[in-house]
Amino acid sequence: MDIKRYLPLFKLKVCSLITFSAVVGLIGAKTGGFSLSKAVFLIAATMLAGCAASAFNHYFDRDIDSVMARTMKRPMPSGSVSGSKAVLVISVAMFALSIALSLIALNKMVALHLALGAFVYAVVYTAWLKRRSWINIIIGGLAGSFAVLAGGASVDPALCLSPALLAVVMFFWTPSHFWSFAIYYRKEYELAGVPMLPVVIGDRRTAWYILINTVLLVTSSFVPVFFGYYGAAYIAAAALGGAYFIYWNVRLIRSPVKEVAWKNFKTSMFYLGVLFGAVIVDMFFKGF
Repeated sequence: MDIKRYLPLFKLKVCSLITFSAVVGLIGAKTGGFSLSKAVFLIAATMLAGCAASAFNHYFDRDIDSVMARTMKRPMPSGSVSGSKAVLVISVAMFALSIALSLIALNKMVALHLALGAFVYAVVYTAWLKRRSWINIIIGGLAGSFAVLAGGASVDPALCLSPALLAVVMFFWTPSHFWSFAIYYRKEYELAGVPMLPVVIGDRRTAWYILINTVLLVTSSFVPVFFGYYGAAYIAAAALGGAYFIYWNVRLIRSPVKEVAWKNFKTSMFYLGVLFGAVIVDMFFKGF
């Protein structure tokens, strides 16, 4: 088996972002010594769950992937990976391994959150909502939130407020992030018959939805500060990063063209990286 042909099935960049979010959930909830072994098991389990959901996404969307220029070179539409049943078996096996690893090395709440995250992305988003409703990415964004909760649960199986608040941030971040991406690729989604928000209401109105959502995102990012969880680094990241993201949202409203949408998409990733990075910095100085 040529493993390189199968690697794109797992969307490793996306899964790495989800896994990073889980680690931030772990660190953000930590009040004692940092457990390297727990972090390693969490990373492995989260990557496996994410890769499983991604492989299912490739399996289920192989028909519309063959229509869009962005995705027609993926392993299944291009023919570099043949046998859809094999991909489905790989997806199920990785999911099972993720849950087993979580139960054995961590706890049942980590397993539950990872299972829910994979279920939301694979079944709720991919199989149910993606082709039916523009709210697809709003509900689908819960997948990332469950990863943060899994990280928090690896420290304390009871629902901890600090990772729960970060999960809310992740929930609001996803639509602003993906709707910018959808504006850039609107014509391809339209061709494939996928009702992403820009296809349904147009680019300019979508830009307004992005701004409204980003305001909610930035507001939610300050709630952990109100509860005293994070310090100066996080406050600076939330304020400056949030202002920069909103600035590009406004630019997108004024000029809802592909180039600005792509910049807004990139800015969303910069914002999340800086904000979650600040969580790690603050917790480091607190002696996690």
